[in-house]
Amino acid sequence: MPFPHARLPLRLISSQRTGVDLKSYADLAVRLVNSAGQGRGNGDGLATLESYRAIMADRPHLAGKVTAADLEALRFLREDLRLIFDAADRGDAAGVAGRLNALLARHPIHSELTSHDGQGWHVHLVESGSAADRHAAGAVAGLTGLVTEAGTDRFGVCEAEGCGRAFIGPSTSAGKRYCSDECKPKAKVRALRAHEPGSGQGPPSTAAS
Repeated sequence: MPFPHARLPLRLISSQRTGVDLKSYADLAVRLVNSAGQGRGNGDGLATLESYRAIMADRPHLAGKVTAADLEALRFLREDLRLIFDAADRGDAAGVAGRLNALLARHPIHSELTSHDGQGWHVHLVESGSAADRHAAGAVAGLTGLVTEAGTDRFGVCEAEGCGRAFIGPSTSAGKRYCSDECKPKAKVRALRAHEPGSGQGPPSTAAS
């Protein structure tokens, strides 16, 4: 069954206009996807409360008040988020939008008008429901905001052999993409070695990676 056309509402809560930190929420989506430990041998970051707190160690506001039931819900969410990154990696923008719309229906974004710390009135995402509910709404909001602002070309899955981690790049780019500088040089070295004399392959391509 085809996914519905995109109906992405985050223009109403742009990070520039309201103070909602959509980049931080998008990073949460990446962390949840990569908590499965793709290619890194780190185990499942959502297996226990201790492993969850370890992957959120630098964001303590996310690490508290999480229960075992929350972790189970987040593992299901992780599978859905992974499919979104896979679709983006394939260049399937309609698939990304369709899956985000499905998650928006399941995890609606509730906002409220607030003023604090000397700031003017602006919008925050409401801190309600379980930790899993809040994480789901935030992660979906972050990815939705990213799509509305930059399309689907900035995020995908690392193409370095043996990695497969989800990532959001600083800008759109053509060709192969990598989650970090650690993966990118290794990928280039492998490509060069594959074309060394005696490898049985032709000269390396001059296309940008």
